Amino acid sequence: MSSKTKIVVLKSKELIYTGIFILLGILLIVLLIYMFSPKKDTKNKQIITTETATTTESLETFSGYTPGVYTSELNLGGSTLLLSVSVDGDRVTGVAIDNMDETLTAMYPLVQPSLDEINNQIGMVSSIKDITYSSDNKYTTILILDAIDDALKDASR
Repeated sequence: MSSKTKIVVLKSKELIYTGIFILLGILLIVLLIYMFSPKKDTKNKQIITTETATTTESLETFSGYTPGVYTSELNLGGSTLLLSVSVDGDRVTGVAIDNMDETLTAMYPLVQPSLDEINNQIGMVSSIKDITYSSDNKYTTILILDAIDDALKDASR
């Protein structure tokens, strides 16, 4: 039984460097696959669809309201704004935010342009759901429209 012993000499530095480079290569491939694979935003789409659905489903036409000024609260980052909606018997005449101060204007600069856009369109449309808005202030307008809808629930005959 004569077995010949073979001795293999491996330099540990070369093994360590090779292992590190293999690990970095695998990490780079995984990172590239992650970065360039198509993303599925099903959660984000569901949130947008739900917000739009609640905004458009519960809104009514302007006719049939009791004339007066109706209010609703609009919560923005811990601050509560008072939104007032002026209503004639057959239409909404205007929307205003009563307690908007300079701090809130600086923190939420899209509130006033969104409100102006809604007021410009409110005389030309027959329903709140017909109000259009730009993509720049989409979410701010949706928040204001929800608050208008809440106020108009009290105005319905």
